[in-house]
Formats: sequence, structure tokens, C-alpha cells
Amino acid sequence: MALAYAIDSRWRNRAEFPHGRQEIIQFLTRKWARELDYRLIKELWAYDGNRIAVRFAYEWHDDSGHWYRSYGNENWEFNQDGLMAFRFASINDLPIQESDRKYHWPLGRRPDDHPGLSDLGL
Repeated sequence: MALAYAIDSRWRNRAEFPHGRQEIIQFLTRKWARELDYRLIKELWAYDGNRIAVRFAYEWHDDSGHWYRSYGNENWEFNQDGLMAFRFASINDLPIQESDRKYHWPLGRRPDDHPGLSDLGL
């Protein structure tokens, strides 16, 4: 996955600002160690040239078993080689009860027949 990012890619994710592929790998390693049983849905919001905007929501729990739904928007810019050069993410975490979860597919890719964000009212 890391090969999709330019060597000198710059990110903003919440209050973190990883710069370069190695820092992005370290960031993602920490994120995925904290955000367990991660399930994600994204929808394309807009695109123009080498820029894409998406909105997303994902569900996860921490190592104490507390569940969250994280909502946000991402803006991506790709370089001439098609690699992500910039990623700006704004994310809010909402604590939820396990019974409020909407994403119940097995770990891995979201099934094609699972409702999207708009279908779920998110």
C-alpha cells in the first residue's frame, strides 16, 4: 500500500503531519494498532485533474472495547507519476455503542451489496 504514496508525500491527519513515505508507514502502523476491527466506507465527492475529494465514515474499537464511528473528508493530490503527493484529512470521532454499529461485514473489503454512506444516511 505504501507504494501508492510519493517518496516525499505530505499528509495532514488530525494533528499529525507525516512527511515522506517512511513517516506515513510509521503513522499507519500506529493508527491500525490503535483502531481495531476497522471498517471503512468512502464516497467520491468531487474530482478535477489530479485532485480528488472524498468523504468517509469508518467504525473501529480501541483495545478497551470502546466503539467509535469516525467521520471525515479527505483531499488528495497526485503527482505526474500517479502517486499521492498530498493528503489532507479532517476527521471527527464519535463514540458509539456496539449495538449502534452499521458495518458488520467480515474484515476485509466491503461487500459490493453493502449500502454506502448516502444509503445509510451518513
